[in-house]
Amino acid sequence: MPYADLHVHTTRSDGSLEFEEVPDAARENDVAVVAITDHDRLQPIDEPIAERDGVTIVSGIELRVETPYGERVDLLGYGVEPTAELEGIVKRIQRNRIERGQAIVDCVESRLGIDLGVTVEDGFGRPHVARAIDAHPDTDYDYGDAFAELIGNGEPCFVARDVPSFERGLAALSSASHLVSLAHPLRYADPEAALGLTAEPALEAVELHYPYDRDDVDPDIVEDAIERNDLLTTGGTDAHEYELGVAGLSRAAYDRIELS
Repeated sequence: MPYADLHVHTTRSDGSLEFEEVPDAARENDVAVVAITDHDRLQPIDEPIAERDGVTIVSGIELRVETPYGERVDLLGYGVEPTAELEGIVKRIQRNRIERGQAIVDCVESRLGIDLGVTVEDGFGRPHVARAIDAHPDTDYDYGDAFAELIGNGEPCFVARDVPSFERGLAALSSASHLVSLAHPLRYADPEAALGLTAEPALEAVELHYPYDRDDVDPDIVEDAIERNDLLTTGGTDAHEYELGVAGLSRAAYDRIELS
């Protein structure tokens, strides 16, 4: 079981775990350190790293950015101490997320002829829509079907978000965080191009340990980028439910990134 799970979402974005429930979930899964990395949200704690009920909580964020080659990738900021620049970026993104979320809900309800009964507010994301579709008695879609056939990229009810450029997002995170890492590089359409971003000196790490849900991933290209660009490694479950520690770092690997 990993010592540190550095990729966890709560109800402040699209997770099911309440912020206050994180220490209990960590102990239940034998995890000593949890980085809360809600999508485009700053955490409600004053310290970049805090102790809560015997668990180390790292204040983090997962920020989506637009790359120079046209793909969108996610950057993970750890040990965040908010700056005016990062706060401004997050506020603009959250306004857009609400507008985008409502547009997706309206499309799904119109297409399926149902009322999803959801409230679009801060932190709202597509998983909220997928859960509502899955739970609705008048649809035949489960959670996966909702993404695959309705709200996933390129599907009829998908709406793209406005996101900052890679350069602007990375600069803001670098100024506000102890460490910035490229999230789940093998999930992108062009992993090689995504890993090419790690040549940027301000991008200090890459998420090496991650529970990819398919077999056709090549971890060797991540290892090559780590060696080529002298990167630190991060890892986490990308948890949206209550199970933590599916992936993460050992105690020795966590100590190497010097977050605490």
